[in-house]
Amino acid sequence: MQPDKIIIGPGGTSFTTIGPPKPLNGKAQLSRTPKPSVILKSAAEYTPEPIDWLWRDWLAKGKLHLLAGAPGTGKTTIGIALAAAITSGGKWPDGTPVDAGDVLIWSGEDGISDTLLPRFLAAGGNKDRLHFIAGRDEKGEARPFDPSTDMSKLYGAAKSLSAIKLLLLDPVVAAVAADSHKNTEVRRGLQPVVDLAERLQCAVLGITHLSKNTSGREPLERIAGSIAFGAVARVALATVRPADQDAPRRLVRAKSNIGPDTGGFEYTLFSAPVPGFGFNSQTVEWGQMLEGTARELMAVEQPDNEGEREDAEEFLAQALAAGPVPTKEIKEAARAHGLSWRTIERVKRDLGVQAVKLGMKEGWAWEMPAGQRIPEDRHSDAEDRHKI
Repeated sequence: MQPDKIIIGPGGTSFTTIGPPKPLNGKAQLSRTPKPSVILKSAAEYTPEPIDWLWRDWLAKGKLHLLAGAPGTGKTTIGIALAAAITSGGKWPDGTPVDAGDVLIWSGEDGISDTLLPRFLAAGGNKDRLHFIAGRDEKGEARPFDPSTDMSKLYGAAKSLSAIKLLLLDPVVAAVAADSHKNTEVRRGLQPVVDLAERLQCAVLGITHLSKNTSGREPLERIAGSIAFGAVARVALATVRPADQDAPRRLVRAKSNIGPDTGGFEYTLFSAPVPGFGFNSQTVEWGQMLEGTARELMAVEQPDNEGEREDAEEFLAQALAAGPVPTKEIKEAARAHGLSWRTIERVKRDLGVQAVKLGMKEGWAWEMPAGQRIPEDRHSDAEDRHKI
């Protein structure tokens, strides 16, 4: 082993150069980072537990659920009605009592003051136990909450609620930053949502759409986007609008990995007074329980291709109401709403929607011609209005 060397520098200053590491038991000391290892646990370290149900066989604590349906079937209204029952300690659609608690809502589509809160109050909810995710504080500045990046950061705020029972995400596809039609990307995007549900031990209900032109197929395969949405959720519910316009609509259980996967309820959407205010809002009235598989119970719906054109017209009218929208955003929003691109392009031509150049970097956008509008009486219900 070579000894340390002393070197005389300018002005007579001495510098010491350090030799090789000194041996330990005849071997040089080396800095090593421990390699990651797999953790194994015996089954004896776990205790079997039953499913902790919020609403028995329908909503489970610590689990992700989906509520899917065609536009105009009242998906958001149903979610709000369930939230109202939780905050007020009311009753579930089957008449069983609700264990009262807090509800947290994030919506990327509907306004709080003019849509969500009025529907909640019309359903008899207790507003002191309802909370909205209004944004994020980042270095002292407020910015919109992004479910695809901020879900893990929500835990700190949500755990401060005294007894959170339900988290409503509308739409749940917003939690997926990448392509919502790719299985791996969807699973990766939903994992923070699943983790949050487990950490908070609350039920998470994500709202999404059924794909167009899928009548008659297996209900789970009809959920818009990747099949992973239905696979990751422990329970998937679907809404149905019968071909008979006078018949009640239906909420059916399309899938459950943790309980019964059949049955449903009839329901009717109607306008009810908002207590303390001089106007009405939409709410839901529950009807009789139904028996049968989801495919059997959904067989009453009208063929969705009959209303696809009208849905596409309304979608474009709402999407372009405020001015030009990049073509890429139109495509992503149409896909999220279960509208085929072929129908969107056909309606674009028929309505005279124009393609305009935004710039070299921004690319192309769509713009509604001046004065062009859709008759208001075509879709009077607020639930039928699509937003990007």
